[in-house]
Amino acid sequence: MKKSLILLNIIVISLFFSCNQNEKTKAKGEKIKIVRIEPKSVSYQTENAKEWLSVNIKDSKKLRIAVAVNRTDRENFAQMDSVIVPIDMTGDLEYYLPFPMTVSYLKDINKIIYFSYPTQTFATYENGELIYTGPTNMGRKQDQTPTGLFYANWKAEETTSTFNDEWDLRWNFNVENLLGVGWHQYSLPGYPASHACMRLQEKDARYLYDWADQWVLTNKDKVLVKGTPVIIFGSYDFDASKPWFQLIENPKALDISEDEMENQTKPFLKLILAEQENRVAKG
Repeated sequence: MKKSLILLNIIVISLFFSCNQNEKTKAKGEKIKIVRIEPKSVSYQTENAKEWLSVNIKDSKKLRIAVAVNRTDRENFAQMDSVIVPIDMTGDLEYYLPFPMTVSYLKDINKIIYFSYPTQTFATYENGELIYTGPTNMGRKQDQTPTGLFYANWKAEETTSTFNDEWDLRWNFNVENLLGVGWHQYSLPGYPASHACMRLQEKDARYLYDWADQWVLTNKDKVLVKGTPVIIFGSYDFDASKPWFQLIENPKALDISEDEMENQTKPFLKLILAEQENRVAKG
């Protein structure tokens, strides 16, 4: 009996220290591995949108994936004729969109956002780990979204478009103050259609609205600390068919490699890290 009690006490003490150690690990901010469900295979086929919806409308996971793969939203998806859908939809969304799960080159960057013009997708990374991704519709041919390095500036839960005062923009986050470019919720027809901004589904716009850091201004409205870095890259062939339909022949046709992520980031790395240090110092 005494041996049993002693053994029980040892187990309780071990669990106590184990729990404390886990808390310390979290407190130190050590990276916790993100667990995702990977599909057995990734391949695509075309479907009639209305027929597909008649079978899958109540499956929220499948609907989310199908809508994102077609770079659209639920309302516009229902109005489409032919759509592309994965054959195996058991995996998490990240496996059907082009950004890599990890990018070792980004390990020193606490937060960064990417918008890919050619694939019409966005992604957020924390220290090289993909945190969140989704579809976007960027600038149309005559009003193309500027590319390069930007920073998240100011945000507003709801604002009015500078292009048309009848357009209400929800979860708006500016990245180019002079041109009025930013991301926000708005209709996604499934192709670049905006006046230079990055349109998002509402849940994605709200996520980025909460996740990204704003700039910090002085009393004289000068920028003291810049917000989360944003890299917009690539170009879109406006005269070709929707690029995601290439996935039927080659499921990896739009994949963005780690090397490409490094190439897009390398010209700006010193600037990004310097601004990050400035935020820490003046935060």
